Amino acid sequence: MRPKGSADFISYRRRRAVALLKKGLSLNEVARTIGCFASSVLRWKRSYNKKGDKAFQVRFSPGRPPKLIQKQKKSLIRLLVAGPLASGYRTDLWTTKRIAEVIEKHYAVHYHRDHIGKLLKELGWSYQKPERRAIERDEQAIEIWKKRKWPNIKKKPEGWVPTSYL
Repeated sequence: MRPKGSADFISYRRRRAVALLKKGLSLNEVARTIGCFASSVLRWKRSYNKKGDKAFQVRFSPGRPPKLIQKQKKSLIRLLVAGPLASGYRTDLWTTKRIAEVIEKHYAVHYHRDHIGKLLKELGWSYQKPERRAIERDEQAIEIWKKRKWPNIKKKPEGWVPTSYL
């Protein structure tokens, strides 16, 4: 398995291994010095003998291709901006499950709801959790209660004593 690091670092590591082999070190000595397996050193040596300096170039490792192409991602942003009500939901709140359903419906691509957060981050969106507050909430009454009643109820560490003794 390829070590983590830039392509330049990986290329440098391979060049160093071949240079150490040219100095007369054994495969195992080079492998211990570099921090890899002797079979990797042998593979790099054979590749260098066959291709020369081109053997040190690091090939691109693309990973898994994205499920949605760039055009579909831009279209998804438009759907999300339009809101959940436009997509047929009863409330104006996007959830990862709803977004996954919209993606499946419009693009026939299945995303697990746990992956939607990563997709949203890639699109430049952030996870938002709505505050849950009662509709009947009276902010003014709450502020008055905090200023007048709460200080009298709250325990004070310096003046507190038990109310009863056993």
